[in-house]
Amino acid sequence: MPTPYGSRGGMAFSAAELAVLRRSLAHALDSGADRALTGSEVQDCLRLARSVDEALAEAERLRAFLLADLGRYRGALPGSLSGYLELLQDALAAGYQPVPDDLAALRALRGNRVAAALLERCRVLAERSVRARLGLAPAAAPPAPRVRLMALPGGGDEKPRPAPAPKPPRPDRPIPTPGEVFPPRRKPAPPAEGRAAG
Repeated sequence: MPTPYGSRGGMAFSAAELAVLRRSLAHALDSGADRALTGSEVQDCLRLARSVDEALAEAERLRAFLLADLGRYRGALPGSLSGYLELLQDALAAGYQPVPDDLAALRALRGNRVAAALLERCRVLAERSVRARLGLAPAAAPPAPRVRLMALPGGGDEKPRPAPAPKPPRPDRPIPTPGEVFPPRRKPAPPAEGRAAG
C-alpha cells in the first residue's frame, strides 16, 4: 500500500505498485491499443486505486494531527518555543495558512531570530490569503525608499531667500582680554594702628 511521505503531500510506492502504475499508464496512453486489460490487471488497478485513497486519507489524518499539535504547542508558549517554531515551519511547508493566533504568538516572540523571520513569512502568507478571499490583486512589491530631493536654485516655484547679513568688519586692533579690561583687585592693606599696637 502506498504511504504518505513527509508533510508536503508526497507518497511512497513499492516496486510492485509502481509496476502496476506503469502498465496502466502505458495502456491509457496507447490510444491504438486493441487489447483490453486482463481481469488480473483490472484487479491490480482497482487495488492500487483503493490503496491510493487510503494513503490520501492517512495524509489528511497526519495533517489534522500536525495542526492539533501546533495548537497545543502554541498554547504552551513561551515554554514550547523551539517545538512550536519547528512545527510551524513544517505546517507552512505543507501549505498551512497561518491564523491570527500564530501571528500574535510570533509577534510576542520576535526577539528570537527564527520567530522574527517566521513572522515576516506568515504576514506575507496571511496578506495573500486575505487578498485572494477578497478577489484583490496581489500586493505589489514594497516601494523603494524615497530619496530626498534637494531644490536647485533658479526653479520656478522657489521663493527668493533674503541675502545674508554682511559680517561686521574686523577691528584693526585685537580685542582686549578680560584681564586687561578688568584688572585684578588687590587686597587692601591692613590698618596702620593695628600694627602699632602689636
